[in-house]
Amino acid sequence: MTATNNNELSFWEHLDELRSCIVRIGVSIIVCSLLAFCFKDLLFSIVLAPKNADFVTYRLFELLGAEVDSFSVNLINTELAHQFLIHVKISFFAGTLLMSPYILFVLFRFISPALYSTEKRVAVKAVGAGYIMFILGVALSYFLIFPLTFHFLGTYQVSAEVVNFISLSSYIGTLLLLCLLMGILFEIPILCWILARLGFIKADLMRKYRRHAIVAICIIAAVITPTADAFTLFVVALPIYLLYELSICIVRRS
Repeated sequence: MTATNNNELSFWEHLDELRSCIVRIGVSIIVCSLLAFCFKDLLFSIVLAPKNADFVTYRLFELLGAEVDSFSVNLINTELAHQFLIHVKISFFAGTLLMSPYILFVLFRFISPALYSTEKRVAVKAVGAGYIMFILGVALSYFLIFPLTFHFLGTYQVSAEVVNFISLSSYIGTLLLLCLLMGILFEIPILCWILARLGFIKADLMRKYRRHAIVAICIIAAVITPTADAFTLFVVALPIYLLYELSICIVRRS
């Protein structure tokens, strides 16, 4: 990295720059998290929307001709301070997600002086595409995978004598976990593109082991959505398989 006067920075000056980046990132996350904390009603209307029968996903299935039974699942809280802690936790995740473009910009600005111009272009493409794919994975989980999972597990009963009371922590934990997992899985094309540019994988190799990949995709889909119906498994496995085929195309072009 170089300073504005083109003199090389010392090791301690690099640490000062890194500390400045960390401070700016930390302050931005705290400020945005506080703003999210203040808008509690709006924040939790988004977080809790998939548990309601009038959620957009269920209405879309009804418009497509599928029968979606009306359901009502009540969330409960069993610990004294847990609702407040959940509020803080969700505010922090919302603040981090909203400030993620700025965080990536600050980190890239810190690293970019050490890169060649060609490396900068590759890094910009990888980071930009990776961010978009992660957001798409989170959106798919929120609008499709989690609602289907919650509808099945939240309304499933072994007997009419056993009533479901879903805890708030279980609901939030499952939602965040599925969103995080799908966001990571949507990075598969970016990872394959990087590996292809490094010469580790080729499109012919990926096509050769396509059947093995399909088996692995079905296993991953079954782990992500622990439901017994084949439809939900198919809905989860299909996007992952399409990502694998997209990765083959990207690797072939690379």
